[in-house]
Amino acid sequence: MHWFYLAVAVVFEITVAVAAGKAAGFTDRRWTAVTLLSGAVATVFLSRALLTFDVGVGYALWTSIAGVGITAMGVLVFGQRLGWSKAFGIAVVVAGVVGLQLSGAA
Repeated sequence: MHWFYLAVAVVFEITVAVAAGKAAGFTDRRWTAVTLLSGAVATVFLSRALLTFDVGVGYALWTSIAGVGITAMGVLVFGQRLGWSKAFGIAVVVAGVVGLQLSGAA
């Protein structure tokens, strides 16, 4: 169940990033509300996941998986470029997440 909680936290963290970008410095009330609500939901689900994961490992997984997801959203939805250095960085993050999982961290 902890992986489910982590996955939900990641989805809402990606939502935070997208909504914060659209909140125009928190001047757009609707997107500001989405940002804050999504952040709260992400934090609740992260805290549930951290009942099983070590705090450092759980947080590292959350931020890195969300970062990869946000980058993918940028490329697929917002037309941002994915150069070789970004792709390499994503590969390093994915390798790190796999390494954490293989270490028996959760």
